[in-house]
Amino acid sequence: MIYDYSVTKSNGEELKLAEYKGKVIMIVNTATGCGFTPQYAPIEQMYLDYHDKGLEILDIPCNQFGGQAPGSDEEIHEFCTIHYNTTFPQMKKADVNGENELPLYTFLKSQKGFEGFKSHGVKGFVAKGVLERVVAKSDPNWEKTPDIKWNFTKFIVDREGNVVARFEPTTDMKDVEACVRALL
Repeated sequence: MIYDYSVTKSNGEELKLAEYKGKVIMIVNTATGCGFTPQYAPIEQMYLDYHDKGLEILDIPCNQFGGQAPGSDEEIHEFCTIHYNTTFPQMKKADVNGENELPLYTFLKSQKGFEGFKSHGVKGFVAKGVLERVVAKSDPNWEKTPDIKWNFTKFIVDREGNVVARFEPTTDMKDVEACVRALL
């Protein structure tokens, strides 16, 4: 169950997910130098709009995809607050795939595997094609594994602790918001 896991906050303190019982949680691996980094803006807006209704966001910076989160935890936090005015909690930078992946991500991927990249509009279509080519270069079997494929993959957890959705970074943020809103 999701509440059996914990993550480390950027200040080094442990956050037990059991503290979020009864809340809707979005867990997202992020990066500051990614083409999807502007998603911080709608994520922050969702936090502002829905936090009082029970939404929590776990921002877990990750440098595994193109080295796009190279800074320290402090530098990443500073970037996010300066450029996107983020107010949701940011966790310590961590791996989401591989031998050093957070146990939380092992669990999340076991609950919701990869179902393909979606696209919306011309930019989404281009991003989808680029991502598919980039990911295929590093893992020819990429479509068949539950691994996180890129930055800004989002998992949504309902108030009972069930992982109910996984959104790839190419998914329109309006679809992510609709899912969250329906659970609140």
